[in-house]
Amino acid sequence: MNVYQTKQIRNVAVLGHGGCGKTTMVEAMAYITGVTNRMGKVSDGNTISDFDKEEIKRQFSISTSVVPIEYNGIKFNFLDTPGYFDFVGEVEEAMSVAGAAVIVVNAKSGVEVGTQKAWELCNKYNLPRVIFVTNMDDDNASYKNVVAHLQVLYGSRIAPFHLPIRENEKFVGFVNVVNMKGRRFTEKSQYTECDIPDYSMENLEKVREALMEAVAETNEEYMDRYFSGEEFTYDEIRQALNQHVRSGDMVPVLVGTGINGNGCQMLLEILEMYCPGPNDNFVSGVNTKTGEGFSADYNEEKPFSAKVFKTIVDPFIGKYSLIKVCSGMLKADSTVYNVSRETEEKVARLYVLRGKEAIEVKELHSGDIGAIAKLAVTETGDTLATKEAPISYDRPDISQPFTYMAYKAKNKGDEDKIAGALSKLMEEDLTLKNVNDKENRQLLLYGIGDQQLEIVVSKLLSRYKVEIELAKPKMAFRETIRGKVKVQGKHKKQSGGHGQYGDVTIEFEPSGDLEKPYVFEEKIVGGVVPKNYFPAVEKGIQEMVVKGPLAGYPIVGLKATLVFGSYHPVDSSEMAFKLATILAVKNAFADPASKPVLLEPIASLKVKVPDKFTGDVMGDLNKRRGRVLGMNPDHSGNQIIEADIPMSELFGYNTDLRSMTGGIGSYAYSFSRYEQAPTDVQEKEIAARAAAKDAE
Repeated sequence: MNVYQTKQIRNVAVLGHGGCGKTTMVEAMAYITGVTNRMGKVSDGNTISDFDKEEIKRQFSISTSVVPIEYNGIKFNFLDTPGYFDFVGEVEEAMSVAGAAVIVVNAKSGVEVGTQKAWELCNKYNLPRVIFVTNMDDDNASYKNVVAHLQVLYGSRIAPFHLPIRENEKFVGFVNVVNMKGRRFTEKSQYTECDIPDYSMENLEKVREALMEAVAETNEEYMDRYFSGEEFTYDEIRQALNQHVRSGDMVPVLVGTGINGNGCQMLLEILEMYCPGPNDNFVSGVNTKTGEGFSADYNEEKPFSAKVFKTIVDPFIGKYSLIKVCSGMLKADSTVYNVSRETEEKVARLYVLRGKEAIEVKELHSGDIGAIAKLAVTETGDTLATKEAPISYDRPDISQPFTYMAYKAKNKGDEDKIAGALSKLMEEDLTLKNVNDKENRQLLLYGIGDQQLEIVVSKLLSRYKVEIELAKPKMAFRETIRGKVKVQGKHKKQSGGHGQYGDVTIEFEPSGDLEKPYVFEEKIVGGVVPKNYFPAVEKGIQEMVVKGPLAGYPIVGLKATLVFGSYHPVDSSEMAFKLATILAVKNAFADPASKPVLLEPIASLKVKVPDKFTGDVMGDLNKRRGRVLGMNPDHSGNQIIEADIPMSELFGYNTDLRSMTGGIGSYAYSFSRYEQAPTDVQEKEIAARAAAKDAE
């Protein structure tokens, strides 16, 4: 592959709803530009983008893949992203290095939730965007409905640059609204000029007028000419539209089909004309040596620096760190400094990845995307630079996972292999987390959604030959008492020689502080329990609060006051008094007067949904024992519902919320406090723990 200068590069994220045709569109562009001589199909599992076994099996994208395409002296780095919401981390990594975006909309399905989420991501990252309406050859395709829906959602920013031409109900070409010419498709996305059909004229005039108004708004001179009835030249129109598209004030809408590549050549031309290159953008970091800001701005004259935005760890193709050069230039056979890890790394060879194909290159210029193989310590989010100018950049903003399941090895002895395999998967996917919940003696796997966790299980088996089983996780309950009780604990044992004797009377009551396990005091009068046994009594309490007598959960909020007891001058020992205290704690929780209860963890929950779904969501929260605290509008047509809810009721919430809101709802939560669990919940949990103990 040729080496490209900064001004010849376009980094474009391809976004859209799952199954809308993103991968097919990228495949079509690779085909019409000669990257491949045979166009692959998602259904056949032979596309450039979807090369992973799981992607081939499931027939949808799971990871972001880079597909560089050369056209007209420009190198387009297309970042083909997954459309399903469980893999949003992959999309966010791509967005962190993209300079523009193509939002793909299926003309048959219309504007979907994934379309709207893609738009929101473009707003978040302030990216100019183009909308490509694909699948126009379908009998049920409706370009008119798609544009109308987009205009309802996003207003006058939606600017159709194309209108479809149909003959005998077949999609055969398009009208270029900018230069007012008809285009008829020939082969491989090429086209020839043709007449504009009469039936297009009425709609064409409306669309054209909207474009001319946008051109007129560019400056006062254009506005005066527009009102005086003067025509703008093609160059003036193109220059004005360029300004509007790059600023995000205008979003071109194009038409085509992915399966035979119709319209893809025009898409490449539009991206070349209207989308910014790296040299049109800004990027800044911090020099960690001096503490001063550093404006990289993709300037080749400045010291080398690069972001590591993605990692691929595959048993077959190896480990690659994908980078975007932010300043300077990187050459093969050089040494770079990992600013994040404060260590040097050797760059033996440089690559450009095209799907799973690694193409070796001699150098990468500012703004370009490439890959380095087998870096020892480098991870996603790290910054590579020179030791003399250690520039650091912000890490990608990746969504936090809230869905989790417990897991265990299917085959004993595989635990270490599973831990190693999960570590490699977490290098690739920053939304995946492996947590050891020591309190409940369970391993937890966190992700964005259930589908992602299911695919992790499948990857562990296919890639690393280990199996895990997922199960509903145990909740982190707590035990405490609500009443005051005085109980005795007596340990007496005689078995020849010295015996064991310890006797304590302890008052137990709530301490009022659920943040601390216990408070210990002593009010011994007359030396009935010698002072040297007080630490042993406290040690007995320490041991019991780790695993309470109700259901084996930690005890909190307990106040224990040693008030009486007795001892034997020969048989008493620290061990005897510790065992007596343990017995006293058990007796206290067994006494109904202490009012023993289970406490359940309560989460502070925030749910973001469009206004029309608030009733359904609030009703569902009530069913889950949630307490809605209020609603706040985000001034974008959404409501943010705030509620307190038991953590146990959040199991499966991700799936249910998506079902209620058509996939558009999102939520986040954090632990808030502990509250007394309802009687039925307590009884169920105590019975479950007892059954589990019997099974052991």
